[in-house]
Amino acid sequence: MGALPKHVESIHPALWRATQLACAYGKTIDTGYAALSEQVPGGGWPVGTMTESLLQQAGVGEIRLLGPALVTVCKKRPIALVSPQQLPNAQGYAYVGIDPDKLMWLKTAKSSDALWGAEQILRTGSCGALVLWQQHIRAESLRRLLLAAQSSETLFVIMRPLACAHDSSPAPLRLAVRPAADGVAVEVIKRKGPASADPIIVKLLQLPDLMSEHRRAPRRTVELPVPAVELAALSE
Repeated sequence: MGALPKHVESIHPALWRATQLACAYGKTIDTGYAALSEQVPGGGWPVGTMTESLLQQAGVGEIRLLGPALVTVCKKRPIALVSPQQLPNAQGYAYVGIDPDKLMWLKTAKSSDALWGAEQILRTGSCGALVLWQQHIRAESLRRLLLAAQSSETLFVIMRPLACAHDSSPAPLRLAVRPAADGVAVEVIKRKGPASADPIIVKLLQLPDLMSEHRRAPRRTVELPVPAVELAALSE
């Protein structure tokens, strides 16, 4: 058997050396944070696959972390938010540059409905980005979502509790996200390349106090095929 070529990655873009960060295999969207982009394959959020963001707690800054990429996406295509743990705030999204008219909120009664809805969004390619929040999800469901994502050109990020970091996952990119001063600490726990030694401190855009107990975002409900789900588009 002959010696391997000097540049193994030249054989196929899906190959990489264990000591080097993999090149992009498909499209990526710039994270908007130089320190983070340097630590992920392709220098950005991967499109047409699944990224896991494992949160220490909901609302730690996960949407602001994705903010620059979502701003890029919403210029051309809508963004779907499936089963967010906190009520989406249209003013907050607008403040970071995301057009609320490009947002769709999918609220479901059951986890199975959320997974079904997410899979349909990926398979139809109806959205440029999909963010899914799930507390518990089986490995086979993750694999179905990954397969659906691979047939799309969608930026797909699934938000899960940090406790799931020890569970196996087919996601090629997994990040642990914890609160930090003026932002979040991001630890790359799985990527195509060498292990990441230190967390990446990402300073996030600080939001004004937009919450009001007297304000409720209006909803526009759309009926979907069985299993029934409630689709609400955020709008002012």
